[in-house]
Amino acid sequence: MAEGPGGIIAQPFAGLKRRHIAAATLGNALEFYDFLTYTFFAIQIGHAFFPAQSAYGSLMLSLATFGVGFATRPIGAIVLGAYADRVGRKPAMILSYTMIGASIIAMALIPTYASIGLAAPILAVVARMVQGFSLGGEVGSNTAFLLEGVAPERRGFTVSWQGSSQLIALTVGGVVGTILTALMPHDLLDTYGWRIAFLLGAATLPFGLWLRNSLPETLHQPETVAVAPAQGTSRLRLAQNSIRIMILGLVVLACGTIGSYIFTYIVTYAQNTLHMKPILGFVAETGGYVLGAITVLYGGWLSDRYGRWPVNVYGNLLFLVLIYPSFYWVVATHSAFALIAGMTLLAGIANFTFGCVCATLAEGLPKPIRGSGFAVVYSVAISVFGGTTQFVVTWLIHVTGSALAPAWYLLAATAVAQVAMMMIPESAPAKIARRRSGASSAAVLATPN
Repeated sequence: MAEGPGGIIAQPFAGLKRRHIAAATLGNALEFYDFLTYTFFAIQIGHAFFPAQSAYGSLMLSLATFGVGFATRPIGAIVLGAYADRVGRKPAMILSYTMIGASIIAMALIPTYASIGLAAPILAVVARMVQGFSLGGEVGSNTAFLLEGVAPERRGFTVSWQGSSQLIALTVGGVVGTILTALMPHDLLDTYGWRIAFLLGAATLPFGLWLRNSLPETLHQPETVAVAPAQGTSRLRLAQNSIRIMILGLVVLACGTIGSYIFTYIVTYAQNTLHMKPILGFVAETGGYVLGAITVLYGGWLSDRYGRWPVNVYGNLLFLVLIYPSFYWVVATHSAFALIAGMTLLAGIANFTFGCVCATLAEGLPKPIRGSGFAVVYSVAISVFGGTTQFVVTWLIHVTGSALAPAWYLLAATAVAQVAMMMIPESAPAKIARRRSGASSAAVLATPN
């Protein structure tokens, strides 16, 4: 048996079983369903909590409140990430899940501005801040758990389930939104229909807690690939030694976040900018999530076989090339087919690299700071760009009068990500082992007899 941090004796650990991976990723999916349901009903929430003289003003206040949740993500990343690194991945995931469950229940039950006045938007902001704090620590502990619990040659595919679970959550949210939009009259959807979506997420809280209580702990298991840091090395020193991978990871995740939240904006974009039926936006957005949940796993699987670098670089390049033609097709035709097919394909390609990127960053961080390091990088990227993307895109469309404004913003971000991805070294254990093996063989052949 190996001795872990703080003298804790690690029990023999055979690795995660399929039910463990399913439990961790399903719990992650439930959390993201709760957090991102807000984006589907931004207009309706704006009417409930933020009455204004214009529809534009109400929507902007609603989106600003959505962004407030991102302000507390870095705080949650530091607090819950450090908790995951010191105490364990499992307790950190249980704590974050409990907090977001409480906040989503509060969000669903807060009375409208017409009922309680200024208290309504204040309570909504507080609920969003608690959700952001929770998710700030969730992603780091979840990713570290998946990475540490499987064989090195399966890390890319397994970590990709973290991204796939988020997309599955969005798919479920999209289906719920589509059904509610199709079955409920506009006034009822605006009054309480959006609350049903939140309560459906809250109803899963007991099931999610039961799943997470069944998980093993991976923190105190010895590393199978990475060289352990010298005894007594401080977390600050480890972070300083990892600054390059953290900065590059921050850039890539920040740029990817812009794409992710532009795609979660499609429902609002279809209604407010293209003046199309809301249900078409829900179908287009949901189609992208379904395809993305598949492509992210395929990208992770490919990265285990051929390396992280080619999947990241060439996958992102394909996405970069297709951004403008896809948006131009939608704007030029205003057809339902173009919206659904164009956005579905583009979102699927956008998510191809996500799991691989997460595995790359997690592999590049030493285990004692993996949970907090990954969480901080991820949360800062999302806080700055995820919390502002929909606000910025709405503003750009408003001031330019161009429906192509989201495409230009996305093009710029993806081009920056392309440069950063090319600078990140290969981290796939199988690929590195093959290189070392080849170098050793070449050295032996070159040695004089």
